[in-house]
Amino acid sequence: MTTDPWWASETFWRKTAIWVTAGSFVVLVFLTFDSMSQITAGTRRVPAYSAINHRIEYRFDEQRHVQTPVIGAEEPLFGKKLTEQEAEALVEKGKLTIQAKNCMSCHTLLGNGAYYAPDLTKAWLDPFWGSREVREELMVAFIKDPSDKLHNGLGRRMPRLGVTDEEAHAIVAFLKWMSTIDTNGFPYNFKPLDQEG
Repeated sequence: MTTDPWWASETFWRKTAIWVTAGSFVVLVFLTFDSMSQITAGTRRVPAYSAINHRIEYRFDEQRHVQTPVIGAEEPLFGKKLTEQEAEALVEKGKLTIQAKNCMSCHTLLGNGAYYAPDLTKAWLDPFWGSREVREELMVAFIKDPSDKLHNGLGRRMPRLGVTDEEAHAIVAFLKWMSTIDTNGFPYNFKPLDQEG
């Protein structure tokens, strides 16, 4: 009677599968908590919502070789300084509006979505807006009625989505906050709006 080697036994592989599954589960739980601590608003890489009360710039980080966001001097959105709770509510409304209007069917945010229309990750600093003095109002006007405006070199136009004035302001707040997130340089080759002045 021959006996199978220990590494070929059914019992060995059953126990191995259980231990590997359990070990993978523990690692997954650890990585989930670690990821949440990295991507929660108010952390080093994802600033608090009240960052929309400040000037946002991008500077090249020589060590990392990427453009990184810099939160600068006080520069309240639409001229009104918001508390952390007010800023969070406005940013959240902007996020929910972007989801409700299905913007990611055409646009990309943080690498997710479609590539038909411009990436919105750093839209706040897009040179198309001309200057920081008029950016907020140009963005609101464009979001409310983009039908007669061309915003990219591809000849594509954004449809009118029935965005209200309140929703447009919230979307702009969300996009400004998105530009504060350290994305390790994504999207690459982005040339930000000149913030001097």
